[in-house]
Amino acid sequence: SAVKKQIKQEARENALKLLRRIGLEDKANAYPSTLSGGQKQRIAIIRALAMNPKVMLFDEPTSALDPEMVGEVLDLIKELADEGMTMVIVTHEMGFAREVGTRILFVDGGKIQESAPPKEFFDHPKNARLQEFLSKVIS
Repeated sequence: SAVKKQIKQEARENALKLLRRIGLEDKANAYPSTLSGGQKQRIAIIRALAMNPKVMLFDEPTSALDPEMVGEVLDLIKELADEGMTMVIVTHEMGFAREVGTRILFVDGGKIQESAPPKEFFDHPKNARLQEFLSKVIS
């Protein structure tokens, strides 16, 4: 039907717009096996964005990436933060969390041990386990 064709065309245009946003429009017809880890991760993010979510959840979005690809993914997430996207991000990238986060939570043993704005969280941690963790990951 004409309506289905219209919807399909809109979806394609939106997909190409999102691919353009991350500089991968030329990969629109590429097989996943030909993409780098960073490219796959950025495409996974824009695939979620295509649904116009109010909140995005990220579980270690950089954990399986080579160091040079980590920046590509963190840059995209920072862009989303700058645009006002609400995100919950599980990460060990403390510098990134400090720069982008508005509230940082420290979870240990499946429980929230500390929750604070970034400056307070990093400069004045109250939880002993958090103090120990930060002393190891922040030089």
